[in-house]
Amino acid sequence: MILSNNDQSEKPVQDDPVVVVTGASQGIGASVARWLGKIGVRVTLIARSKQLLNKVAGDVERLGGNPFPISMDVADAKACRRSIENTIEKFGRMDALVNNAGIFEPMAMVATADPAAWRYNIEVNLLGPVYMTMAAIAELRKRNGRLVNVSSGAANRVIESGSAYCAAKAALNHFTNVLAAEEPALTAIAVRPGVVDTQMQALLRNKGSKEMRPEQATYYQNLKTTGKLEPPHVPARTIAWLGLSAPHDLSGMFLDYDDPRICTPALNFFGDDYQIK
Repeated sequence: MILSNNDQSEKPVQDDPVVVVTGASQGIGASVARWLGKIGVRVTLIARSKQLLNKVAGDVERLGGNPFPISMDVADAKACRRSIENTIEKFGRMDALVNNAGIFEPMAMVATADPAAWRYNIEVNLLGPVYMTMAAIAELRKRNGRLVNVSSGAANRVIESGSAYCAAKAALNHFTNVLAAEEPALTAIAVRPGVVDTQMQALLRNKGSKEMRPEQATYYQNLKTTGKLEPPHVPARTIAWLGLSAPHDLSGMFLDYDDPRICTPALNFFGDDYQIK
């Protein structure tokens, strides 16, 4: 049974839950997996990079969790289905899906963007979560499961040279809303993780000066230099908690990671110690 290091009343309803996390090799996804590992959760870790994924799996195991790494691309519908089947075969159940895998590129104006790159962005950021959800939904229904889609402020904010990313995240939010209506037994939530110190932000800084208007490129540079980027483990704590205990009355919503309705119970449950022993 999973017990909180803090308030025992905040522990998840289910014992020994199984959570699937995509994009788990770095950034927010890796941090979600580590938070879950700290309380002994069984976690399927999905990402393309086998080497990075195995490193995170080692962290999860050292922290007390039970990791199951799967190297695959969420843009592949068949691979998504196999990952869920393999999870159920290994752990016997599935309680939550965290769709975190995402890419920003192509970083280009619509007029000059590569159509193949634009399409692949949609396949990863939108169709990947759709494929994973389709594969998992029957098992999630059995346990009134949780589905957490990691979205972005770009869903309702214009980022020039980021049309594919913006469009995909906007669609992901509405997909979450529709899913919540269609599947009342599930809890489906989209989360804005804020501006986070990840490889995606590094990409925006490194390529922004070439592909964006100067003022927009400067904005991303200043986020780093002024210390306004959140470390990944902070929004990841909220996302990990949602995978365990997302309130059903919030189903269908697009929430900021620091919304008190979700970040406060997440902090109460996990605490603030993110050190990896």
